[in-house]
Order: sequence, then structure tokens, then C-alpha cells
Amino acid sequence: MTLSPEQQAEIDELRGAAQPTLRAVAPGMEKHLYSAIPVLDHGFVRVIDYMGDDAAICQAARVSYGKGTKSVQNDEGLIRYLMRHWHSTPFEMCEIKLHVKLPVFVARQWIRHRTANVNEYSARYSILDREFYIPAPEALAAQSVVNNQGRGAALEGEEAERVLRYLRDDAMRAYDHYEEMISQDGQQGLARELARMNLPANIYTQWYWKVDLHNLLHFLRLRADTHAQYEIRVYADAICNVVADWVPFAYKAFEDYRMGGATLSATALDCIRRMLKGEEVTQENSGMSKGEWREFVGVLG
Repeated sequence: MTLSPEQQAEIDELRGAAQPTLRAVAPGMEKHLYSAIPVLDHGFVRVIDYMGDDAAICQAARVSYGKGTKSVQNDEGLIRYLMRHWHSTPFEMCEIKLHVKLPVFVARQWIRHRTANVNEYSARYSILDREFYIPAPEALAAQSVVNNQGRGAALEGEEAERVLRYLRDDAMRAYDHYEEMISQDGQQGLARELARMNLPANIYTQWYWKVDLHNLLHFLRLRADTHAQYEIRVYADAICNVVADWVPFAYKAFEDYRMGGATLSATALDCIRRMLKGEEVTQENSGMSKGEWREFVGVLG
């Protein structure tokens, strides 16, 4: 991970300027404020600001439901009830703003989650750093033969070395040409907004990303999943650790009902009822396609 001297100076200044506040404070989150969490070879995630905590979720729910929550005896129980029954609005009362440094190809996956506010480093205005994501050898894998968007067996030996050499050499060559094109040494130089098109997708960019907790948990459910691409999953894993410290009751419920739970169709539930009665259920008499049955069996373990 690489922080510029200016970024490190900003972090040191902000962490050294504690101020009293009347707003709700989450002690677990305070330790994360401004500190950069390393991700990949040059990337990071750091918390810039946040609003709310577990109590804010409960406060919003009780305003909304009034006497309907009287049977819930504590905040953790209420949060689990909200998560279990997909009552999402109270979770929107919490927000987080992150500063993320990530490869461009990861950013293009990330931006598909269109429920956040994003402000990205401008390569029209500024010059991108000579920093590229080069995978660790163990992260190199062949194309999966069963999943068109997944990885297969790991590359090893000379094949892995060849791929790493191509990635490094091509990235450096592209950046050399980028610098040459924007150079103003004795000539006008190409506009930065045009020169940037020659840069590879593994170059690092940065952005501020602000999102509410409901939409953040949706992002984490998809991107922290074992089926997600490794390069975005490690960012999601880092954010999961932050969220667990920020809203521990909400995160525990999220792990239980979303990450560790499963959604079953009416047909799947009917199959489970038949199994519990002792009936032998197979794919042929289940009413499911082969793909559905395979996923169903996978859920049952």
C-alpha cells in the first residue's frame, strides 16, 4: 500500500485534532477514522466519516412502528427482527464515507452498485501515479471450464512467470508512453483527457464513496461472497471488518440472515417438507431444473 506524503500528513492532522461532539459516536468506528487499511499491493480503504450506530437503527424503527415494537425487549432483538423481515429503511439511517484506492478494473465492477455517491480522482485534471495491480503468484488462475466469469486451476511455474512478466512490462510500457504524450518538454503535449486512454485497466484510481448501511450491506452480501472476484472481495472483506466494529448488532444479524442464510423457492420448501415426511425426493420428481436442483442440494450441504 502506498500513501502519498500529502495523504499521510492529512491523516496525521485529522487524527490529532479530536473535537468534542454531541452526536452519536460508535467507539468501534472511532478507531478506524482516517486510518488506511491496506488492500492488494497498492490499494487501501479508509473511513473518512460516518453517521449513526446500532441505536440509530432502533431509534428510526421505533419512530416508524411505534407500539408495534413493544414486544421487542432490546436493541439487538429489534435489529434481528428488522433484518429477518427485510425492513430495510431503518438501516438507511446510518451512513459511511470511504476513501478507496483501487485498480480501475475493480472500480468498474464496484460502480455497478448505483446506490452510492461517488467522486473519483480525475485523470482529465491530474496525472495518474505509476502504480499498477500486479497479482501475487497464488492469485493467478486459468479460466474456469464450468463458469464463464470465474477462475479455474492456479497457474504455476513458467506459465505464471510469463503472465506476470507480461502484466508488468505492458503496464510500464503504457505508462512510459503516457508520460511521453503529456510531456511539455519543448512541445505542447497531448491533453491529459486523451492520453489517459492508453493506460491499462490495472492502474490505480481513487474515489470517495458514500453509502447508507442498507445499500452497503447489499454490496457486501454480493462482493464478500466466496463466488465474487478475488480482487473486489478483499476490499469487501476489509469493509466487513469496519462494519462489524461500527454496528456490531446489525453486522451480526447480517452475517446470520444474509451471508449465512439462504433464500428458498416455494418448490424448494415443498421438497424439504416432503423430505421431512420421509419421502425420497430426487431432481426428477422435485419439479426443479438440473441447475436449481444442484443449487438446492448445495444449500442443504
